[in-house]
Amino acid sequence: MNTPKWIQFIGERNVRTVEEAENYIKTKALPQFEKVGYGNNVVIRKADNTKLDTCGVYHREGKDEPDIGFAFLPDFEGKGYAFEAASRILESAKHSYGLKVISAYTLEENNASKKLLERLGFDLKGIGKLPTSDEELLHYYCTLDHIE
Repeated sequence: MNTPKWIQFIGERNVRTVEEAENYIKTKALPQFEKVGYGNNVVIRKADNTKLDTCGVYHREGKDEPDIGFAFLPDFEGKGYAFEAASRILESAKHSYGLKVISAYTLEENNASKKLLERLGFDLKGIGKLPTSDEELLHYYCTLDHIE
């Protein structure tokens, strides 16, 4: 949550200590799992159990469709891990969570995320905002019909 790209493309979360991280998990992540049954997941490389970062499905208050989100530590960017993790998340969204559509939001200058979303089958729907910010974001949309 504190890498330069996380702060640039996702935003400052003011999580700097273990206590702040524990509080963030208790107040932000766990309530969503309890409410809708899905949320943020840690991505772990099977070969050596290295934590690569996160990928998940989020249900934001005020939004009709849930959205996918992902972030990877700098050492693991551009190696295909995001595509692999996001592909598995979309499979779970369809088969385990019963979702039929999913959105995604990214900054216009986040070329890596735009490229990944398009590779995953998302289409640009237009401009959107998340409930917690007035910042305009690119809003992508995907039906899960193509997921097997």
